[in-house]
Amino acid sequence: MSSWKKVNKTNQKVHRERAQPSARAHLGLLEKKKDYKLRAKDRNEKDATLKALHKRALNKNPDEFYHHMLNSKIEQGEHHERDKGDDFTKDQIKLMQTQDFKYVTMKRTMEANKIGRLQGQLHMTDAVNETPNKHIFFVEDEEEAQQFDLAKRLDTHPALIGRRSNRPRLEDLSKLQLATAVTPEQIAGMNHERDQSYRELMRRIDREKELSVVHKTLEIKRVLKQKRALKPKLVAKGTPNHAPQFKFKYERKR
Repeated sequence: MSSWKKVNKTNQKVHRERAQPSARAHLGLLEKKKDYKLRAKDRNEKDATLKALHKRALNKNPDEFYHHMLNSKIEQGEHHERDKGDDFTKDQIKLMQTQDFKYVTMKRTMEANKIGRLQGQLHMTDAVNETPNKHIFFVEDEEEAQQFDLAKRLDTHPALIGRRSNRPRLEDLSKLQLATAVTPEQIAGMNHERDQSYRELMRRIDREKELSVVHKTLEIKRVLKQKRALKPKLVAKGTPNHAPQFKFKYERKR
């Protein structure tokens, strides 16, 4: 009995889903059961959504007030969101947009001037000292290279060798009168003020970058509102770091 089952399984025919007959090839692929199930599921979901919306519309109270009525309207049976500029004329909207552009330009100029003043006060000395740099000295032979004294060659104090800015010579140090009554608390206070100035400078630089993005975006919007025969093509969308980029086609002016 077991041998008969084995023979029957080996001789069993594999049934496959038939393909589209050649005479009907112009109609496209033959729909299989899995395709029908997906199509039926999508149709049933859409029917259920329409049925729920229809029921919600029947149960709606036409006299009910909700605040979104103030920001929406119905035109020719179609629902539209009310634009914030609907209560103003075109000239008023244009004037407001121009004022916004001028205000951003003014704020950006103010930030750039403040950045220039702070950089002039700080001189970015810490950034200069931390910047990797090379200074090559040439000697006559290996013996002179072994006995080479960098502080003597630069004519400065050994403690000032690591500084690339404000590195006075020994002659200038001898003429300099230093204050002897400087306490560690005063030094810490001066360092704290310097760090605060650097943090303020970085904040203003970031602020100026943000204003430059807003300034370029407003300028692009103003240019896009001009009448053109050929519409520009969007190359890159705007992000917090850069304004949107458009590619304008060449138009010959008369």
